This record gives sequence, structure tokens and C-alpha cells, in this order.
Amino acid sequence: MRFAIFILGWLFSALSARACELALVLAVDVSGSVDSREYRVQMQGLADAMADSAVSEALVAAKARVLLLQWTGSSRQRISIPWTAVEDFETADALAARIAETPRVWRNFSTAIGEALLAAEVAFLDVAECKRHVVDVSGDGFSNEGIVPENVRQKLGASGIIINGLAIEESQPGLTEYFRENLIWGPGAFAVTADTFDDYPKRIRQKLLREITKQVSSLDVR
Repeated sequence: MRFAIFILGWLFSALSARACELALVLAVDVSGSVDSREYRVQMQGLADAMADSAVSEALVAAKARVLLLQWTGSSRQRISIPWTAVEDFETADALAARIAETPRVWRNFSTAIGEALLAAEVAFLDVAECKRHVVDVSGDGFSNEGIVPENVRQKLGASGIIINGLAIEESQPGLTEYFRENLIWGPGAFAVTADTFDDYPKRIRQKLLREITKQVSSLDVR
């Protein structure tokens, strides 16, 4: 009897050690303000960040689940890459390659950040077993259509979802402050600034490294 209890305890510990620590939605802005070059800079920069050895090591250690969401105006949010379990470096590299090759879904629509958050909330239902749920929102403009993000973020927060932001301020100075006041939410939530689209690759790498690890306080980063 004691041996059976020992075996069950060992199995439970082994399964717990392999449990998903992080579910991460990468929510990428593809609204009309993002031209074709800027879209490619975002996707290649995100792919390079995911393939970075420090980032991929952190993802593997967290047994992370990662999903890529393209978003723009109301009712225009699409999962481009479904939940992918990053449990080894080969999977991390393959995911990075898929991100780099992801075609753009929309080109000429508005910016509905609140709608993107609601789409992420629904997606998290499929990874309820993960300990942390984080939305990584990158964008280059204020929300101008649909449900405003400040009316959504508390709803997500009540479900334990953390919202972080990367503000590309090339055409919208002050966007980081807007993200801080209207978007980010939850323990350790933070906003990062990319002064231009060309600054995005460096900043998204820094952001991923930070949010893959648990945070204990909010901070805006420039």
C-alpha cells in the first residue's frame, strides 16, 4: 500500500514538473497604419526573437504554449498559428520559422485593441492547464474602433490574464502612456516602447525575455 502511494506521488510530481507554466498570446497589429514593410519587420523581428537562444531556453523551461494572433478592426482577429507546445529547442526553432513565413491577413482596417483582447480571452480556454496566461499586444496606434481596451482589461484580469504592451511610437508619440493607462493589466504588467518599427526587433526580444519570467511589479520601459 505504501509502495503504491509512493508511486502515485512520484507520478504526480513528475507530471507537475512537466506542466505548462505559461500560455502566451502574441497579438500582432496588422491595421491599415502598418504598411507591408512594417509588417515584415514585425514578423521577422518576432521570429528572430523567438529563435534567440535565451528566449527559446526560457520558453522550453516554462513548457510554454504559444499562439499567434493577427488583429485589426472589429470582428477582424484571426489565429494564424494555433497553440504550439514549446517543449524543446527544435519546436522553438520551427515555431520561429512559421512566424517568419506567416502571411498577412488584412491590410486596410482600423485598430480595435479591445476586440483583440476578447479574442485572446477565448483562446485561453484551450490552455486552462497553464499556470500563467499572458497577452503580448504590439501596436502602433490608439484603439479607434470597437470595445475600448480599458473596458475589457479588468474582465480579463478577473480570469487571471496578464496584459503587456509594446507601443511602436513612430507615428503615435505618447502611445506607451496610452498603453499604460488603458491596456496593460495584472501583476507585473508592463509596457515597452519601440521608437520606430526598426526598433521593434530589439524591443520585442527584451519584452519576451521579461514576460516569460514571472514579474512582481508593474513598470513601463523605454
